[in-house]
Amino acid sequence: MEMPLATWGKINNYEQEIAAANYPQIRLMHVKRNNSTKELNDFEAQSNGWVSCSPQTIPEFSSVAYFFGRQLHTNLNIPIGLINTSWGGTIAEAWTSAGTLKNMPDFYKPVEAIENSAINNDDAQKKYEQDFATWLKLIENTDKGYLNGKPNWNNVELNTSDWKLINIPCTWEDKELPNFDGLVWMRKTIEIPAQWQNKNLSLNLDVIDDNDICYFNGVEIGKTEGWNLQRTYTVPAKLVKSGKAVVVVRIIDTSGGGGIYGDAAKINISLDAANKISLAGDWQYKIGFNIREIPAAPVHWSNPNRPTVLYNAMINPIAPFNIKGAIWYQGESNADRAYQYRELFPLMIKDWRKQWNSNFPFYFVQLANYMKTTDQPEESAWAELREAQLKTLHLENTGMAVTIDIGDAKDIHPKNKQDVGKRLAFIALAQTYKMDIPFSGPIYESYSIEGNSIRIKFKHAEKGLKTSDNQALKGFAIAGHNHTFQWAKARIEGNDVIVWCDNIEHPVAVRYAWANNPICNLCNEANLPASPFRTDDWQGVTYK
Repeated sequence: MEMPLATWGKINNYEQEIAAANYPQIRLMHVKRNNSTKELNDFEAQSNGWVSCSPQTIPEFSSVAYFFGRQLHTNLNIPIGLINTSWGGTIAEAWTSAGTLKNMPDFYKPVEAIENSAINNDDAQKKYEQDFATWLKLIENTDKGYLNGKPNWNNVELNTSDWKLINIPCTWEDKELPNFDGLVWMRKTIEIPAQWQNKNLSLNLDVIDDNDICYFNGVEIGKTEGWNLQRTYTVPAKLVKSGKAVVVVRIIDTSGGGGIYGDAAKINISLDAANKISLAGDWQYKIGFNIREIPAAPVHWSNPNRPTVLYNAMINPIAPFNIKGAIWYQGESNADRAYQYRELFPLMIKDWRKQWNSNFPFYFVQLANYMKTTDQPEESAWAELREAQLKTLHLENTGMAVTIDIGDAKDIHPKNKQDVGKRLAFIALAQTYKMDIPFSGPIYESYSIEGNSIRIKFKHAEKGLKTSDNQALKGFAIAGHNHTFQWAKARIEGNDVIVWCDNIEHPVAVRYAWANNPICNLCNEANLPASPFRTDDWQGVTYK
């Protein structure tokens, strides 16, 4: 939701969109980022408050909010006010009040800790440093690559016959370790030319997600904390001998993507500009530990990803405003706890409505497609988060914009924000302003087993179903009693879809677009995509 038209956002056609953003009857209020352990009554706004929408005021505003508001203004010819209170990469519980979060056992103790936390920043920093030092010690004790408190997998003579291969650059989620967060050791053996011996070298690893320690021939030569920082380490001349050399990188990733993921041309070891050896390609790797094996890392006292702190600073102060409704675009940061989101997200919506004393419309965006596509059906945390969002439609006066067709496999911030804003606006125009327009793609309603096939019924398919590319249906998988899914064939029959697989005689469940980045093409006559869904309720990867 925070992604702006310009600066770091640079959405599709951003220069033309900014130049055309001359809408004096669209007014913008941009709440400055802030977090607090206590509820605040005041907030600071960019530009000191309300401004008219213009090429000068729109570049750093929420692109989704702008395109949503522009569509409403264009269709309704009425003034639109947009209050943008957002912070990219944040968790839903940060936007929920303490009183409401305490109703969930998962959050009772964390909320109490926030409420009782030190207000003095110096005291809070001191406690954080103590807690973080304790956590780092825990990592050392858990890391299989350590022996007696010292690194062992950096040993040049280590037997690595049981290590696996990964081709870098990549995020390991996109290659060998889907949905993995934790610590991974990587190593590569190279040949050092004789003329490089006893000379300083430059080891360049471009960028690594999140933090790393780098070893050359068993000796630590540098470390960096930060997922988007360049890694360039000096290899001291005394370590450089001709012949075999071993580069080892110990990487810890606590969420999202992990690994050596930058530009292959910038991953090398060099004597000078003319003498380089590429380090891109196959590396050996072995898991030190899975992040789920240890308690969560201490969160810095200024970190926005703590329960209640964004609600306190960026929602509570605006609760008195007489709003028409809310739009919401979030979920990536909660994907690994998707089952929890089933309860958390509706709870947050009801929490906001309680604060406003209004059952206002709440329209949200389902997660877009992202990461690599897969050859076979598999489990997916992102699919389970989309399911949690889909289930939230049971709340009165809600709506969901499906974006499974407009994401980007390589970018968690896809550039097409125009269609996201439009699809949210279609929901508002239909449900809030009562215009007779289609506003949703097909939504799974029910299924029935018919011999060796399964019939799926949908809502929002009254005028028929079709495929977005005029090809055969894609994205359906089917399973029998063994719970093993196989790709299925599917055909449209009226307003239903019939799904079957020649290899499964007695099918019991169907899934559609059930992946991080599914290949799928079902839509309705309004060209709005179908939401991913499943007919089963089998335990998912984010359960508990």
